[in-house]
Amino acid sequence: MADPKLLVICGSLRAGSLNRKLLDQAVAAFGAADVTYANIRFPLYDGDLEDAEGIPAEVLTLHGQMQDADAIVIATPEYNGNISGVLKNALDWVSRVKPMPMGDTPIAIMSATGGRTGGVMTQNSLRQCLTPFQPIVLQGPAVAVASASSAFDEDGSLKDERYTKAVQKLMGKLRAII
Repeated sequence: MADPKLLVICGSLRAGSLNRKLLDQAVAAFGAADVTYANIRFPLYDGDLEDAEGIPAEVLTLHGQMQDADAIVIATPEYNGNISGVLKNALDWVSRVKPMPMGDTPIAIMSATGGRTGGVMTQNSLRQCLTPFQPIVLQGPAVAVASASSAFDEDGSLKDERYTKAVQKLMGKLRAII
C-alpha cells in the first residue's frame, strides 16, 4: 500500500517560522508519508482580480493538493487573537474553486505563539474558518506551544516533552483516522 498523502500548511511565511518548526515535528511524528508543504504566497483576494485574471495558478495548485491529500496538518501563529492574514487569504482563495476541497478530509491543527496560551484563540478561529469546507477536524489533543521563541532547541526540536508527546499523539490520531 502506498504511503498516505500528507499536506502541510504553515500559516506563517517567515523562513524561520516557529510554526514551520512545529510542522516539521508533526511530519516526523506522523511517520512514513508522501509529504507536501503547501505554498500560500498568494495575492490578496480581490473579486475584481478574479474576474479579470481568473484564479491564480498557485491557488489551483493548493486546491489540487487539498483534493489529493489523505490528511492535512495546519499550524498557524496567533495574530491579535486570530489566524494569520495569509492563511485566511489562502482559505478565501481556495473556497472560490469548485468543488470545495477538504470535505471529509481529516485535519489536525496546531499553533506555536509567543503568548502564554500557545494559540488557543487562533485554533478556535481556524476551526470556524474551516467550517464551510466540512473537513473532519480532530479535536485533540491540543498542541498549543506557548512562549514559542524559547520552546525549540538549536536543532529545531521541541524542548518540552509534554509538547512532543502531544504532537505524537495528535499525529497518531490523524494517521489512524485515515
